[in-house]
Amino acid sequence: MDLNEIVSKIDNLEEKTPAQWGVMTAQHMVEHLIDTLYISSRPTDIEAFNPPEKQGVMKKFLFSDKPMPRNFKSPAMDEAPKPLKYDSFEKAVDVFKDLYDQFHTYFKENPDAKLTNPAFGDLDYNEWKQFHKKHITHHFTQFGLIED
Repeated sequence: MDLNEIVSKIDNLEEKTPAQWGVMTAQHMVEHLIDTLYISSRPTDIEAFNPPEKQGVMKKFLFSDKPMPRNFKSPAMDEAPKPLKYDSFEKAVDVFKDLYDQFHTYFKENPDAKLTNPAFGDLDYNEWKQFHKKHITHHFTQFGLIED
C-alpha cells in the first residue's frame, strides 16, 4: 500500500473509534499525526534527540519491513496525551489533510531540502515519505483502519 492509499483511510475514522491499544482517542491520534506532518512541511527549530551515530541504525529500521511496536513510547511525547488543540474531530481531520498536501508541496518547491525528525535526524523527501508511511500505518492499525 502506498502512502496516498494509507492516508485516504482517514476517511474511515470516526471520532468514537476506539484504540486497540494505547491511551489516545481518535482525535488525539489525528492531532499527533498533525504534529509530525507540520515538522515535515516547513523548517522548524526541532532538534533530533538521537545522536548522529544512532540515526544510521534508526534509518535502517525506517526502511525495513518491521512495523513500529505497539505501545511504543517516543521520548518526544509525554506519558498522557496532550490537551486537544482543535475544537472538533472534523477540524482536526481537515488540518491533517491540509498539512499532508503542504508536505508534498514543500518538497516539490524545495526538492533538495532536509528537515529534522526528532528520532531520525535530517530527512529528505523520500525519507519523510517512508517515515509517514510507517508512522501513519502504525496509528491507523492502532485504530483498526489497517489490519495487522
